[in-house]
Amino acid sequence: MRLLLIAVGRRMPGWVNDGYNEYARRLRGSLKLELVEVDAGRRTRNADIGQLIREEGNKLLACVPSGSRVIALDPRGRQFDSETLSLKLGRWIDESQDVSLLVGGPDGLSEQALSQADECWSLSALTLAHPLVRVVVAEQVYRMVSILTGLPYHRGNRPGKKEAP
Repeated sequence: MRLLLIAVGRRMPGWVNDGYNEYARRLRGSLKLELVEVDAGRRTRNADIGQLIREEGNKLLACVPSGSRVIALDPRGRQFDSETLSLKLGRWIDESQDVSLLVGGPDGLSEQALSQADECWSLSALTLAHPLVRVVVAEQVYRMVSILTGLPYHRGNRPGKKEAP
């Protein structure tokens, strides 16, 4: 199974790279979180933001491997707790299903990217800076794996008999 984080933007601040790399590094074994970066459109004073968003969406979708489950990260998506996400991840691992997580640029995802996604998730009701999403996703993937494997990192509720939606 491949787990791809496909994100708009290439030159992130050092703290973003450090945070992402810290959690991605902790993932050992068969599950790795792979970061795929696409160029952000140039946002000038007279730029057509709608066109930039569409172009970024096309670039994101072009990076999705054939047969991959596509999950768009968007504030309008559904929120899940970590235990539920760990059950989803466990199912994808069992089914050997590749997953591509799409992260838009500073103006969000294109309607095309949202419409082609199998699911749409929101990480929080809060507005997060798009570079921060990389760190949050990497940490949550590590947390999901910790829950599945019984590592002591996650101290919240255990999944028990909860069913993944």
